[in-house]
Amino acid sequence: MKCGVIALLGRPNTGKSSLINALLKTRAAIVSPKPQTTRNAVRCIYNDNNSQIIFVDTPGLYIPANNKDRLGRFLADAALNSLEDIDAVIWIVEAKFNKVTPEDLEAARALNEIDKPVILAINKVDEINNKFPAETSKIFENLLTREVKYKIALSAKFNFNIENLIKIIKDLMPEGEPWYDPDILMDTTERFLAAEIIRGKILNLLRDEVPHCTAVEIEEYKSPEEFPVHDNSRGKLRERLYIRAALIVETEGQKAILIGHKGRMIKKIGQSARAELEEITGFKVYLDLWVKVALKWRQSDLILKRLGYA
Repeated sequence: MKCGVIALLGRPNTGKSSLINALLKTRAAIVSPKPQTTRNAVRCIYNDNNSQIIFVDTPGLYIPANNKDRLGRFLADAALNSLEDIDAVIWIVEAKFNKVTPEDLEAARALNEIDKPVILAINKVDEINNKFPAETSKIFENLLTREVKYKIALSAKFNFNIENLIKIIKDLMPEGEPWYDPDILMDTTERFLAAEIIRGKILNLLRDEVPHCTAVEIEEYKSPEEFPVHDNSRGKLRERLYIRAALIVETEGQKAILIGHKGRMIKKIGQSARAELEEITGFKVYLDLWVKVALKWRQSDLILKRLGYA
């Protein structure tokens, strides 16, 4: 058996979460066309007959414009801290290259400081007819102070070259016993997964300025397995999974947008999230959503810590 840890690093919107889902052949991470979709470094576990690969899906590497952006600083730190205690790193860049950004330079600086194999994965090559973009590859290789031995063109969207990437990764993995039971897909809690599913629906249903000002806090999570209480009105055990979640925004205007005219938007978010939660958990779900305003929560150390961004 081989077992090891692989971190994914790259600027926002390069397709890290899409690649995780392609590698695991299931939806393990929320995907959105908006940047900064991923906010936490999450371990996702790939298993086959002779290996277990623990992929660390990190936030897109984003350099905060100022020190007041505490959430932005957390995202950057979470991405860079994921490079500790790994066996290799996949540096994901886009095939349609425009220019080197401060985030690219920060990624290169971090990679130059670790003595671990780097796989340069050029994603979204479906946008350039699945050709290997040699010029783009050379630009990013030149940012590193050592030779890049492993390079691959990918399309996570269309599963192009995914199996070849897994072969490269396996060659870099040390021998060892699996860390996780093969039935485990993600090293996280059910509460976290529920919050991510709800946040994913907000990202995909609302316009740009609102989702990034929104956090989801699971205030109550009671499954029939953990809380098999009697429903006295019916004389039988409760069958539904009960989730109460607070959708936290920064202004009253954002709250109004999230609720929508006559509550239509929050109802749409709830219906979409409930369907996915029921599919994943196997329970019927009662989802209770509330919108709360917390002024400048992204700058508050106390609120960020409570939400797990610390």
